[in-house]
Amino acid sequence: MKIILPTLFRTTVLIAVFLFFTGYEVRSQNEFIYGDMLPDAPELSARGMYAVGVKTLEMVHPNQVDILNSKDGKDPIYNRPLTVEVWYPADLASGTEVSVVYEEVMGTRGDSLRPLIPFTFKGRALKGATPKIDMEKYPLVIVSHGYVGSRYLMTYLTENLASKGYVVAAIDHTESTFRDANAFQSTLLNRPKDIRFVIDQLEKLNSNKNDILYNLIDVSKTGIIGYSMGGYGVLNVGGAGYSDGLSAFFGQMTGGSTAISALAASNPEYQKTIDKRVKAIVAFAPWGMERGVWNAEGLKGLNKPTFFIAGSEDDISGYEKGIKAIYEGTVNTERYLLTYKNARHNVAPNPPPAESLRPGLHIDEYYRYAEPSWDQRKINNVNQHFVTAFLAQHLKAKDMSAYLKIPEDSNKKDWPGFKPRSSTGMELLYATPKEEE
Repeated sequence: MKIILPTLFRTTVLIAVFLFFTGYEVRSQNEFIYGDMLPDAPELSARGMYAVGVKTLEMVHPNQVDILNSKDGKDPIYNRPLTVEVWYPADLASGTEVSVVYEEVMGTRGDSLRPLIPFTFKGRALKGATPKIDMEKYPLVIVSHGYVGSRYLMTYLTENLASKGYVVAAIDHTESTFRDANAFQSTLLNRPKDIRFVIDQLEKLNSNKNDILYNLIDVSKTGIIGYSMGGYGVLNVGGAGYSDGLSAFFGQMTGGSTAISALAASNPEYQKTIDKRVKAIVAFAPWGMERGVWNAEGLKGLNKPTFFIAGSEDDISGYEKGIKAIYEGTVNTERYLLTYKNARHNVAPNPPPAESLRPGLHIDEYYRYAEPSWDQRKINNVNQHFVTAFLAQHLKAKDMSAYLKIPEDSNKKDWPGFKPRSSTGMELLYATPKEEE
């Protein structure tokens, strides 16, 4: 007997069979997860071979200056709490569903600035998963958010790097997050100090047989990534000491505190704080140059390979006299400057959450994430690509020059690793250390 299926049903069955055998995955717009590849994503933005686990750590940095309560040149001391999210390669059984829900807020502090609005978003990691023990330990990557921000601001990148064989730790900088933002002097003082402390703590956990991270990390191969005020912090950790002008300004802000002088290039003790474990720096839109945070001598102190990422129209950190001036002034190191033409400051965050599109919300809930001239998902993919190449070059000793030593102007010739016609509107500068005269 001949069976005749209705035309619509036959078409549906044929499509389903085709999708099954080709492995094609149908994904609605609502199912796009931060960091997923767009059709024109560059080659190195693809996730790596590892499943990803994620764990939240609570740390306490003892005996720190309580700068928010400094008065008359006297600095009280407190134990500074820090929350840190750690992503790492995971050992999972085949078929395990790898998914996590991150809990975040929009707004700032919830007081008269902007009310806090809770929201959630998904990631491709599994809470508390067993780490994957490999032949070699994994390099460490520290991530420092902007002011204000959170440890979840760049999950598209933190998950991506963990899938490629890194242990990635993103810090909630106390008194600088969406939830607890406070006076700016705390951020000025504590950014580099938080980063150094977290590296130290992860090294201790790596030696603790009772910790999930035991014997997983090669802390001698550490990369540090910072966005905006995070960029301000990672450059100082890398050797770019602050100017005496910043020290004077800080004293005026705090009623005479000299606490930040320990981070100044002119302080002989500062050089002792430069962390030899740090082998590479990524600075997204680093803040401070236009405000006198650095001078020529301070920038000369940076001698670790650095990848700068900026928007040509950055109206927070500045471009020609801001980020590009830092790039030009760090003459004693190998460095790159990736510029998104017509972009402003938001060249690092996740895409805007769906909740930021609600009518009646302050536009800053959207513009905390969005770029006016770019698709944020496109920026995320390009960032994944170049950060992957740069960190592999300097933390894993892989030759990534094919992706890094490329034509400056992306409009003139397709960049290696990019699909035809997709690498427009960008510039990549490269400079080697200046030879001593």
